[in-house]
Amino acid sequence: MIDRIVPALCLIAAPAFAAPPVLNWPIDCTLGETCFIQQYMDLDDTNGVRDFAGGHVTYDGHKGTDIRLTTRKAMQAGVNVLAATAGRVKGLRNGMADRPVRTDADRAAINGKDCGNGVLIAHADGWETQYCHMKQGSIGVVKGQMVQAGAVLGQVGLSGRTQFPHVHIAVRKDGQKVDPFAVGANLWAPMLQDALAYQPTQIINLGFADRAIKMDDIALGKFENFTPHPTDPALVAYVRAINMAAGDKIRLTLTGPQGPIITKTYDPVNNDKAQQMYYTGKKRPAGGWPVGAYQARAEVLRGGAVVDAQTRNSAVE
Repeated sequence: MIDRIVPALCLIAAPAFAAPPVLNWPIDCTLGETCFIQQYMDLDDTNGVRDFAGGHVTYDGHKGTDIRLTTRKAMQAGVNVLAATAGRVKGLRNGMADRPVRTDADRAAINGKDCGNGVLIAHADGWETQYCHMKQGSIGVVKGQMVQAGAVLGQVGLSGRTQFPHVHIAVRKDGQKVDPFAVGANLWAPMLQDALAYQPTQIINLGFADRAIKMDDIALGKFENFTPHPTDPALVAYVRAINMAAGDKIRLTLTGPQGPIITKTYDPVNNDKAQQMYYTGKKRPAGGWPVGAYQARAEVLRGGAVVDAQTRNSAVE
């Protein structure tokens, strides 16, 4: 699991001289717990894709880094977007609706406004940072305003060309895109380096439910705080993982006070998956679910090795 990042403790002012900017974490979240890097910048100039580590955690022509929230429920509660370094607000948009883009009509409605609501900040010597897909009406800065590193720009949203709540942060020098993760030219603050080590495949949601669920149930946080009850018709463990590679498997285990309830290892995915969800469970036994501790455990398996694992505990009282 990636170490936690608390943005308020890692603010570094931009240097006064014309050097590459030092970037602080641009969202008020805990990386690896309440937010995750979904996609990196595409460094392949052909029709192929390649992120800074030589992997495929990107898509063709992607010009920034996508940092996602775990649910739309978290977005609705409000998660601040922060200025990664000091500069002057060069432009902004604040009025686009928060809705996922799924159909041709959705795409037509945002034509030319893929960034959605966002803020563009100019820095010294031709450097710029841009923050996209912010929540409608949340932007609290104005054009021409000077902001310091860590200043609140607005909140994470679902505007523009996106299917999940996230912030797309793009970095440019003299109009040319720059990857802040680039080997030998990494722009992130030194204290962030360990936490930002490349770990694209991660479990982002794990929990319990009392029925079969869908991806939208997870995305909306419908069962995020669900606690099992003795009379529940079923007990289900669910998981969602991001950036699974072809051949990866998920193993999902549900355990109760009397021992294992069910373990299921799913077939390997046929190709790379930006996100994948599974669930498994059992119907209520005669007499109801026993009082005591319950555990859901999910593991991502690659070549027999566990590349990420997470455990969630609950109880029937």
